[in-house]
Amino acid sequence: MSAEAVGSGDAQDLVRAKAVLLESDGKRRLTPEALRTALVDLHDFWLSTRAASIGLTDRAALVAVGALGRRELAPWSDLDLVLLHDGRKDIDRIADGLWYPLWDAGIGLDHSVRTPGQAVQVAATDLRAAFGLLEMRHIAGDPALTDTVHAAVRQAWRAGIRSRFDEIVEGANTRWAKVGDVAHRVEPDLKNGHGGLRDIQLVDALAAAQLIDRPAGDVLEARTLLLDVRTELHRLAGRARDALRAQDADEVAAVLDLGDRFELARALSGAARAVAFSAEVGLRSARNALPRRGLAALGRRSLGRGPVRRPLDSGVVEHGGEVTLARDATAARDPALVLRVAATAARTGLPVAAGTLHRLADTAPELRAPWPRDALGELLSLLGTGRPLVDVVEAMDRTGLWGRLFPEWGAVRDLPPRDRAHVWTVDRHLVESCAQVARLTTRVARPDLLLVGTLLHDIGKGRGGDHSVVGESLAVQVGRRLGFPEPDVAVLGAMVRHHLLLPHTATRRDLDDPATVSRVVDTLGGAVAQGAPGTAALLLDLLTALAEADSLATGPGVWSPWKKALIGDLSIRCRALMTGQVLPAAPEGDGGELAAAVTAEGRAQVRFADESAPATVLVAVPDRRGSLAAAAGVLALHSLEVHAAELSTVNDVAVFTFTVSPRFGGLPDPALLRTDLGRVLDGTLVLADALIRKERDYAPTTASEPVAPPRVLWFDDEATGAVVMELRGTDRIGLLHRIATALEGCDADLRWARVATLGGSVVDSFCLAGPAGDGGFRREERRRIEQAVLAAAG
Repeated sequence: MSAEAVGSGDAQDLVRAKAVLLESDGKRRLTPEALRTALVDLHDFWLSTRAASIGLTDRAALVAVGALGRRELAPWSDLDLVLLHDGRKDIDRIADGLWYPLWDAGIGLDHSVRTPGQAVQVAATDLRAAFGLLEMRHIAGDPALTDTVHAAVRQAWRAGIRSRFDEIVEGANTRWAKVGDVAHRVEPDLKNGHGGLRDIQLVDALAAAQLIDRPAGDVLEARTLLLDVRTELHRLAGRARDALRAQDADEVAAVLDLGDRFELARALSGAARAVAFSAEVGLRSARNALPRRGLAALGRRSLGRGPVRRPLDSGVVEHGGEVTLARDATAARDPALVLRVAATAARTGLPVAAGTLHRLADTAPELRAPWPRDALGELLSLLGTGRPLVDVVEAMDRTGLWGRLFPEWGAVRDLPPRDRAHVWTVDRHLVESCAQVARLTTRVARPDLLLVGTLLHDIGKGRGGDHSVVGESLAVQVGRRLGFPEPDVAVLGAMVRHHLLLPHTATRRDLDDPATVSRVVDTLGGAVAQGAPGTAALLLDLLTALAEADSLATGPGVWSPWKKALIGDLSIRCRALMTGQVLPAAPEGDGGELAAAVTAEGRAQVRFADESAPATVLVAVPDRRGSLAAAAGVLALHSLEVHAAELSTVNDVAVFTFTVSPRFGGLPDPALLRTDLGRVLDGTLVLADALIRKERDYAPTTASEPVAPPRVLWFDDEATGAVVMELRGTDRIGLLHRIATALEGCDADLRWARVATLGGSVVDSFCLAGPAGDGGFRREERRRIEQAVLAAAG
């Protein structure tokens, strides 16, 4: 389309020209940056031509703010335009001549008409308007008028920044709390999130007030990536969109040559963390640079000096509300200085001054192996501070100091999680785990090993292979470098190698089976076979505390009362076996009374034996094929999530003991459960159809991310006289009902079931006895069961 056609004044021509730019066939597809440039040029040309055609030449000017003003226009961004004038009588005619064609063409428009005085006034009272006017760009009309207003707005901004600073900080904190981090959200808001494009505008505004420097190169690179992703989101969706949805991420990644959605997530995380760090440091630096007034300013002038430097530790002082170096401190002479600064900041809750971080990054040498004792002491002090640790490590990592201490960190930095239960990148998860485990250090005899082992427990991720096995060798490497003696190094390696042993065993196996406890104890003993007496018991305590911290740092709901009780029970049983005590016998089932009621009344019985969290519900029905599937399906129909199921038979009555939690709300009335179970058994309620309706009603409103196909694994030596089959797949309402139906259809003798939910994924474990009442299944029998289970889970 020719420039003459676009400049004809018909905004529909503008729409058609934009459609041509958005064509994505073959080699004509523009890169995101080239597309933004072309869109800005296109709109500038149309607006300037239209303005000239309606007489906008002198005493008035059309300026762009927002995305068009910054030359960051995405395909479906609104146009933010301001018409400036110095009192022209026909300004309403000019405004109508600009706005109406755009409205008629369906182009999003945010517009205003201002005199210079009005523009300065609105900038003084509306922060969002002020940020836009600071970035105004001349489009058409009188350029001198634009320059005059721009200069006046910037001067007023600098003059009034002190009185508006608290509002700026409050606005940023409110937005961050509401929208969340771009680096860690499953569907990040690239514009408004913490570390998003609005934070770069915030840094630019603080720089315009001459309080801080313009953004550095890493922030500018981050801006380009954020803009490129947002541009592709607009192009892909055909409308304005700021949140990167999981189902769009692979396509966006392919366009940007970033491989897949995980590589895109990692790149976005690094970019967003650079922006977030710049914004946080910028706000702190800007506050310290604010012009002082009144007594504060008078006091400083009379004393002839700045804020008092208050000693905090050796070589470390507080200056202006930040941790900084004493005048004579140098990392070359004090190897522990970097970690002492970090530990002091975490202990006092004060941020490390940006200048101090950069100075240490430029001058601090790498610590020689083994580390000096005081350096290890400062590291442990830092790791033991809890929540304050997170921001300090983030600041150190953004400036290269953390990677210098732990070169192994590079593989997990900004690494996105591969399952939906984790809410943090792997590196942030490790730090969050340390923050959680700090309050558990009094439970163990070696808090130093607990802190370091927790920091390293997932360090093997991102390198291929089993991350626990890979991580073990890395933990041994780090432990020796830190200066731990060899027996302690072995414990650190064992912590990382077996950090999933307790949670996986507790939630996926039968703790009443002596074989389960023996296997755990044998594993722990073998891991530290060369250690002193009691080392296996120490490892057990360390892994128990690590399991809690790891779960708490994974995401909401992962550390549940059910999981806590199971791991605690397993730990007690393991310690009893280690000390030669007799393991507690399996509790006697209390379903006899319920079974008698079934026999007497001839109908199903349901009651809650324990209504605490998690609850225990007993279900008794006549023993026949399909009874377990029916019971599990009715529980799902009433929004009960099953964690475990135990099966027994009393006088031809099947008694099921379910451990359950409500997905939301409270526990249902057992009378309703009994009624629906009776309807299922007599055929008046078709459970499969009811569950399909239930799943449809509670399905996500948007498409979910791609899911991995289900898998079935077999374990022959983890149950007495039986085999354990694990199903790993995607969670869905009524899944246990479907699997039970498949197993009963294969005539499999199910003894117990365990359900471990990890976000949207599950690991369901089933203890199956063979035809002879043992774990003996022929290969073809296993294949038949496996095919039925996979079909049910798909």
